[in-house]
Formats: sequence, C-alpha cells, structure tokens
Amino acid sequence: MIINTGSRTDIPAYYSRWFYNRIKEGYVLVRNPYYPAQVTKYELNPDVVDVIVFCTKNPYPVFDQFSDLAAFDTFWFVTITPYGKDMEPFVPDKMQVIQSFWKLSKLVGYKKISWRYDPVLVTDKYSVEYHISQFRRMSEMLKGYTDQCVVSFLDLYEKTKRNFREARDVTAIEQKYLIDAMSQTAAENKMQIHLCCEDGGLIRENVDSGGCLSKEILERAVGFRLDVPKKKPARNECSCLLGADIGAYNTCGHGCLYCYANYDRQTVIQNMKSHNVDSPLLIGNIQENDVVKEAYQKSWKNRQMNIFDYVRYS
Repeated sequence: MIINTGSRTDIPAYYSRWFYNRIKEGYVLVRNPYYPAQVTKYELNPDVVDVIVFCTKNPYPVFDQFSDLAAFDTFWFVTITPYGKDMEPFVPDKMQVIQSFWKLSKLVGYKKISWRYDPVLVTDKYSVEYHISQFRRMSEMLKGYTDQCVVSFLDLYEKTKRNFREARDVTAIEQKYLIDAMSQTAAENKMQIHLCCEDGGLIRENVDSGGCLSKEILERAVGFRLDVPKKKPARNECSCLLGADIGAYNTCGHGCLYCYANYDRQTVIQNMKSHNVDSPLLIGNIQENDVVKEAYQKSWKNRQMNIFDYVRYS
C-alpha cells in the first residue's frame, strides 16, 4: 500500500521530528477530517507499506534523521514556484529550496523526486511572460536532478477565493500559451510534464495528463510492479493513488494565499500550538470518545518482471 503525507499539510517542513518518532514507534493515528472522533491506525512497516509519498515546499528539515527512512521506498514532490512573500509568506528562500532539492535527489535518485510548479496563477505581477522566464530559469537549475515536473493551474476553491480575493482563473488561451512554452523548455532540460487535473487539450509530445502520482509513475520510481486494488478515484479526471494520507488540514505553516488546505491563518496557528511531537496524532492527543480502528494494510508489491519491464523501469 501507499502512505501519503502531503495532500493536507507539509509534514517534512513542519513536523519532521514527529514523523521520525512515528517511524520509530511503527505506527501513526489519523483523524477523519469530516468525523473527528473516528481515528485510523496505520502501521509504518515496510512489510505492508510499499512507498511513502512526501509533498513539501521545504525538504531541508528531513535531512537530520534521513537514515531513519532507509527501510522504506519513498517518492518526493518538491514544490518550487516563482512567487514572493506576497503569495507565500513563510516559504523559505527559493535558492535554499533548490539546494535542498539537489541534495534530496542525490540521496534518493532522480527518478524518485518530482518538481511541482503549481499552482500557476496569473496577475499583473506574475504575468504569463514572467512564468515562462522563471520556468526556464528553474528548469535549467534542476536539470539532471529530476526528469519530471508537475504543472497545474490555480483552482478557485472557496477557501482560496476568501484568502486571495484578487485571484482569477487562468484563461484557456493563457494556459495553451504557457504549456506550449513550458513543454519546449522541459524537453530541452530532459523533463516530462505531468498535468494535474487539467484539460486534455493541453497534452503535447512531452506533456501528459495521466496524473502526477499514478501507478505507472510510482512503479518506474521504485522499480517493481504494484498490484493496486481497483477503487473509485478521488476525482474522475485523476488516476493518482491519493488514499491513506496521514496529514491534517489547517496545519501547514507556509501561509500561501492560494492554499486549499487551510481555512485561515488563525486556525493554523491554534492547531500548530496543539502539536505534540510524541503524540501518535499530528495534532493533539487521543480523547475519551475517540474510536480507533486499524486500517486494512497489505503490500501491493509484485516482484515478477519480464523483459519489457526492464526497459520500462530503466
């Protein structure tokens, strides 16, 4: 099975000590975000966890105890965008993040790390031409450290519209112009672009819409087949393996205006104060009325490979 850490918060950036404590104890508890008294227990055991997937804007804090992850296969998304503090108030300096990306790539291998350039938003300051220029600059800096990049355009969730009132949709013409330019730049820097839930009309020779965390992407990264159980996808247009997320909403400290996972800054601050590095829960502790159920976990690994697999995974 796959353990995800990044659809709700940024665990590497803000909760790496807690996560390494969970690895040492061998399990983690996760509150249901819609029914908080329902708690799921996941074993953090490489016998049943095939891959742990991380998504972060700052991987630097994970390096101190990185050897604790040695028993697990991992896959990493690192988001690097060209926005300033007006959009991403607490994201570290982008050069620092790029340097952490280089280090992480050397530790895990370039097939196990993907650059996220998302969301793409367009304003007077962050114009289409600005994105084209910055995407080229960053692509050249990341060349050889990854061969994939995830691109998506801003989604106007209700939380986003409330916290980022100037936000607008990126028009179809702007999207096409951007993807045409990004596709060329990515190809020059030996990267495949994966669109995240975008119009299929944007597909190009090295731009696909098969998802950023699809079965095929993970199999290529880890070098073995995954017999993934069939179930309804999180979104109809998304083939990504997004279940079993151990994070919590309203806990990411980056403060990005476009964020879909945080309600507001005050809620985040309050939740972060309730974080306990020794608790099996990311926020707070188990309460008397909580109902804890153990997740059904089974390895999806299929070690049987044929000659075509060797070509595919090489």
